Amino acid sequence: MCPKLKEVKALEDYKVLLTFRNGEQRIYDMKELLKYDFYKNIRDKEKFQKVKVADGITIEWEDGEDVDPCNLYINSKPVREEDNESKK
Repeated sequence: MCPKLKEVKALEDYKVLLTFRNGEQRIYDMKELLKYDFYKNIRDKEKFQKVKVADGITIEWEDGEDVDPCNLYINSKPVREEDNESKK
């Protein structure tokens, strides 16, 4: 089972900072999903910024776009790991 979400914040380059209730912070990169029509509305950077936590388990946007909760956790990177990769 994946940890519950507490907060989400949109970052630059279609990434989101996820804060889980267990205290973990992870970064999820949405760019790969944006190629699908389901996510076409949030390709607009202003709309992308309006992300919110939905039901404490996932993230969603105004028009109903969301991401599988386990995908969010499994395919995100711990903040420290993401920081190290950006320095390479």
